Amino acid sequence: MSGGLLALLDDIAALAKLAAVTIDDAAAQAVKASAKAAGVVIDDAAVTPRYVTGLAAARELPIIGRIALGSLKNKLVFLLPAALALSAFAPWAITPLLMVGGLYLCFEGYEKVHHMLTHSAADDAGKLAAETVQDSKTLEDQKVAGAIRTDFILSAEIMAIALANIDTPTIVNQAIVLTVVALAITAGVYGAVALIVKADDFGVYLAKRDGPVSGPVGRGLVYGMPPFLQVLSFVGTLAMLWVGGGILLHGLAEYGVTWPEHTVHHAAEVVAGVFPAGGAVVSWLVSATCAAIVGLAAGALTALAASPFLGGANATRPSH
Repeated sequence: MSGGLLALLDDIAALAKLAAVTIDDAAAQAVKASAKAAGVVIDDAAVTPRYVTGLAAARELPIIGRIALGSLKNKLVFLLPAALALSAFAPWAITPLLMVGGLYLCFEGYEKVHHMLTHSAADDAGKLAAETVQDSKTLEDQKVAGAIRTDFILSAEIMAIALANIDTPTIVNQAIVLTVVALAITAGVYGAVALIVKADDFGVYLAKRDGPVSGPVGRGLVYGMPPFLQVLSFVGTLAMLWVGGGILLHGLAEYGVTWPEHTVHHAAEVVAGVFPAGGAVVSWLVSATCAAIVGLAAGALTALAASPFLGGANATRPSH
């Protein structure tokens, strides 16, 4: 009896050690995968704040909460099972699906650039007035739906990059790592977004205290956040283009069309060689610029091809 109990305790101890190793390995893999996806995470954080600008301040955090929940649903309910299934049964389908997602990002980015170039401030003022008249719940629902739709593409890229950088062969460990990545990245991105969009309210609070430090800092936040959000919105548009273009370049290389990606890489190396002090930063800037140009061209071609279905070559869908 005692021998059986000792054997059972030995088995439990062995299982506990295995579980500890598994947890440690999953944590390490999650950190590695999250680091590899950092570029897309930054893009996600840059894109999201534009969906809450122009809405009532009291609704900003609830809207961000709704988008964050939608993002988690994207990652855990749809993308995680799909990624595991594709990895196990149809790994050949991952690249074309990512390229379709990249093309969507290019199209979205092109639409924003097209809007900036063809719409005047008066047009934007008229649109804002129309949105003000529109039912606030309907407008909020449209904004949230647009944000979650764009998040789906960015989340798919994050999960795909994470999956590609997981060394563990078992599907259980892969699922654990992807879950940790999804939770950590969603919390990080939307926590940062919440801080960004509420910074002006915090500035008002500091300005009202009017201390020797809090007063100037508060007024700086109040006056600085509107232009900062405009810049961030512009960065978000660029992010769509360079991420989408980068996906297309990498996808083409996967299918043997390597010269576009190699050309961009070579151009980045040549230009970085001219600036040895900041070579890494310059190399990234050149690569991102080239990918954005590719993304803009791909988005324009997509818009042209889709124009019969969108009501004309210059038609653009409503901004989210």
